[in-house]
Amino acid sequence: MSAAEAQSVTRGSLVDPRSIMAVKNLELRARIVVEGFWNGIHRSPYHGFSVEFTEYRAYSPGDDLRYLDWKLLGRSDRLYIKKFEDETNLRCYLLADNSRSMTFGSGDFTKADYANTLAATIAYFLNQQGDAVGLLKFDEELRDYLPARHRHGHLRQLMHALEKPAAGTRTNLGAPLRRISELVRKRGLVVLISDLLAPLDDLEANLSLLTARGHEVVVFQVFDPRELDFGFDAASQFIDLETGQDLYIDPRQARSEYRRRFDAHNAALDGICGRLGVSVARFTTDRALQSALHDFLRERRRLGRVVRRQSTPAA
Repeated sequence: MSAAEAQSVTRGSLVDPRSIMAVKNLELRARIVVEGFWNGIHRSPYHGFSVEFTEYRAYSPGDDLRYLDWKLLGRSDRLYIKKFEDETNLRCYLLADNSRSMTFGSGDFTKADYANTLAATIAYFLNQQGDAVGLLKFDEELRDYLPARHRHGHLRQLMHALEKPAAGTRTNLGAPLRRISELVRKRGLVVLISDLLAPLDDLEANLSLLTARGHEVVVFQVFDPRELDFGFDAASQFIDLETGQDLYIDPRQARSEYRRRFDAHNAALDGICGRLGVSVARFTTDRALQSALHDFLRERRRLGRVVRRQSTPAA
């Protein structure tokens, strides 16, 4: 997506995350985000980004009427749907962090709420394209696993798995990466969604298991806004969500050291991913999910993938 296209999306279609999270049904949330994204593109002069029109096919009941060629209907009195240049259907695996640190939220919703909605949005978008989507939820153990499929009922099953509350405590980043590398033989896309607030000692070795087999890997790191700068004021009793340890902390004294360690941790993550060619995108939970979807699609375009589902009028 070009800069002008991105500006069109971000100007006209963003929905505040609090409004999205007020919707109880996860699949409906995802649909609102995706439709809002496409509506932003429709309102721009850049219809059909990354799409190449190739040919027609006869209309079949149930086809989306947005892709009906009305000009050809006027000339021939026949119904035809425009087809587009298509890639081989993608197989995508979403790795969703289910650990207790994801249950933190300084506002009306948690990092887990935001991360699961992001995962649902990507799943909904890819499912609409006819791509196969799978899921692996994890904490210190492997939890729900769904193989990548595109068939009736699968998306609903995936949404149901994402709606389950966090059940674990600590974060084990190695286990899901190793498991996916064992399960998935065909090349595909692996999307890791987590705060990644865990030791990075073995991360490079485990990510390399995937990249060495030709998988594309995208990392979405999700934070609460207060985690960026330790934006607390009064000295208070803090609880480590993953260990249960009580800590009495004066934020004014701890803030400088917290920021140093926080920045060092993320710099180490960037170094690991940079060496392996893995994309990293960071989000705070106050950022519109349409923007997150835009970043996902921009990365797909950078890697040479086709974004479908949009059209320009036939010449």
